[in-house]
Amino acid sequence: MASLSALIHTLVTKATEKDLITNRDRFYARNQILGLLQEASYQETDELLSMDIPDVLEELADVAQEKGMIEGLLDEREQLTAKIMDVFLSKPSAINDTFYQKYEIAPEQATAYFYQLSKDSNYIQTKRIANNIHFKSASDYGDLDITINLSKPEKDPEQIRREKEMVQNVAYPQCLLCAENEGYVGRIGHPARSNHRIIEVPLEGEEWFLQYSPYVYYNEHSIVFAREHRPMKINRDSFARLTAFIEKFPHYFIGSNADLPIVGGSILSHDHYQGGNYTFAMTNAEDEFSFQVDAYPEIEAAVVKWPLSVIRLRHADRQQLINASDDILQKWREYSDPEANIYAFSDNTPHNTITPIARKRDGMFEIDLVLRNNRTSEEHPMGIFHPHADVHHIKKENIGLIEVMGLAVLPPRLKQELAAIKRYLLGEEVNVADYHQNWVQSIQEEHKAITTANVDQIVEDALGAKFARVLEDAGVYKTDQAGREAFRRFLAFFNQ
Repeated sequence: MASLSALIHTLVTKATEKDLITNRDRFYARNQILGLLQEASYQETDELLSMDIPDVLEELADVAQEKGMIEGLLDEREQLTAKIMDVFLSKPSAINDTFYQKYEIAPEQATAYFYQLSKDSNYIQTKRIANNIHFKSASDYGDLDITINLSKPEKDPEQIRREKEMVQNVAYPQCLLCAENEGYVGRIGHPARSNHRIIEVPLEGEEWFLQYSPYVYYNEHSIVFAREHRPMKINRDSFARLTAFIEKFPHYFIGSNADLPIVGGSILSHDHYQGGNYTFAMTNAEDEFSFQVDAYPEIEAAVVKWPLSVIRLRHADRQQLINASDDILQKWREYSDPEANIYAFSDNTPHNTITPIARKRDGMFEIDLVLRNNRTSEEHPMGIFHPHADVHHIKKENIGLIEVMGLAVLPPRLKQELAAIKRYLLGEEVNVADYHQNWVQSIQEEHKAITTANVDQIVEDALGAKFARVLEDAGVYKTDQAGREAFRRFLAFFNQ
């Protein structure tokens, strides 16, 4: 292991090169790190290690562990490394000021500054994200994004035991999205946020904030969240805030998970959206057919050629889109069509909601309204419009906003399982998980000549086809003739 002085010198130098601090700040930064590591002395050195910031932080955590300062649990290591990076960060008010100084020049400059800062400060876990497997897969609906998520480190058994033993009577911050996480040191079971900064982005007279996801799934993967800790709710205010955001940041899209279990995202307890600077397959999907919104004749409206059921609205005036979107939402919430297996309520339990996505394109505001229904049945206990049992070997979690737009976030187990499948297809004697057997057999039947040269592409294509099936399961109106006729029945009901 390199000397502590060389590690600190390297970290301070790297932080200076990234403009986190200036040369004038070097002594201060060095001494703060020495204090965090309970080290009184420092040996002047010019030794610059060929390491990036995340690697230096890992070695500094090793030093702390050797000194007995921490036991080496993941949360303890991250608390320390986040504190170290906080040394190089300005106070939140200064970062907000810089953001809006750059915003005056161009919104793109402001977000580029904050995104780079979030990466350089190691809040965005760039080294871990690099472990993710990502590729595109052609489908009838465009090029789908496939990601096998390997960026979140697994907790060791000792940390899991500690979390279970701890009396979780701390209700601060209330959740992982609350503004109070900014600068929070963290604890066992709650991630370190010392190096976390958020940007004020007022929306429609309310306090809202912008941050980036620590484990970005696409370029500039951002989270926009309410100051108030309140449950997710899709309503007229949602459409107003979404369009207000893209009016401020027209180079971004922004969308919301649905507000009901099964079809919603993983965090329904805090009102928030996700956005970013990325073009998904759904964004590029063509109009399948257009229709008239009778109450808003100037709005361009179409059903999108996409496995989920998407209404796309376009207009230069966002107020028109807000009104029309709310009208569609209200009509959808009360709509049932037994022939299409759609029921709005079971007794008093609502089932219909919407996943909305907003963007600006060619000077026009554009809103996609993805119709969702979370009803379950005996045949499909996890959800009628949820990945069905025959695709659970690939994906059985909720289909949230990111998946809706065409980016699969698949479980880490698939890395090893797919490697085994490829070896099996090449004739090696290897165990393949029972739940993959039917899939592997179908691949063998479809491809008679599988070689080392084509096996990767064959398996990737098969995985992409499975994800397309996942999305088709989630569509309330199927893409066949009967499904499109049922979709038109809802549009007629809306226009009554």
